[in-house]
Amino acid sequence: MMDHGRFVYSPIVDRPAKPLPGNARVGLWISPNIEHFQWKQPGMAMTPMTASLSPDVLNYSWRDYGARVGVWRLMDVLAKHGVSVTAALNSDVCEQYPQIVEAGSKAGWEWMAHGPNNSMLFTGMGPDDEKPLVGHVIDTIEKSTGTRPRGWLGPALTETDNTLDILAEAGIDYVCDWSNDELPYEITTKAGDILALPYTLEIGDIPIFLQHGGTADDFTRILIDQFDQLYEEGDKSPRIMSIAVHPFLIGHPFRARALDRALGHITGHDDVWMATGSEITDWFRS
Repeated sequence: MMDHGRFVYSPIVDRPAKPLPGNARVGLWISPNIEHFQWKQPGMAMTPMTASLSPDVLNYSWRDYGARVGVWRLMDVLAKHGVSVTAALNSDVCEQYPQIVEAGSKAGWEWMAHGPNNSMLFTGMGPDDEKPLVGHVIDTIEKSTGTRPRGWLGPALTETDNTLDILAEAGIDYVCDWSNDELPYEITTKAGDILALPYTLEIGDIPIFLQHGGTADDFTRILIDQFDQLYEEGDKSPRIMSIAVHPFLIGHPFRARALDRALGHITGHDDVWMATGSEITDWFRS
């Protein structure tokens, strides 16, 4: 067991290859992050120039574009290519933007819980505070969507020392905060094992556009290169490819076209399994 006590080290090359459904080479899962950022609270910023101000109208309105415009364009692109979608949903979205939840549910999206909003992080809480907060998030999403979420992605992928135990006790099947693999694996908790699903910190719009200053063409090329490498390797050992996007970034027209081109390349290949988080979980545990 490693020093955090959650799992043992397991080199991917030592694990037996488990066939994907239909003997696919690559399992593709796409996670739009559908988020609410609170007014007068710090959040993801396009520029640090006004980030310390209150109110920070520049960065707030830049983020708010995602809910007002970007998500609707993203829905069209994803529907065009017939890909499966597992959206990470802040529970505050259910109250603030119910039309988004209604449209996503109508499109067949799976919803995984993503904390209450993206203006708070899961740090510094004791279990007596965290447990009811997790329960409120899960219950709110279930009430709004009609389905209890099986997955969890922490806001900014943050956790406390108790989060995994609380999630497992609450009935969450899979978690996406641990971005350290290309296949699922089990994490030990006090309430039984919870599955870590491959989630990306690299193949997404935030790292490529904001952290690395990439262009739309860079985004397309990086997604295609990632897929082509996994597709080649997948002939011997199938892998899961994660794409994480945010409507306030990918929803701009020039970036949406970049995602459109990449998905056209990926879906033009045979032996690709379009999967949701729950489908990946059920496959792994079958």
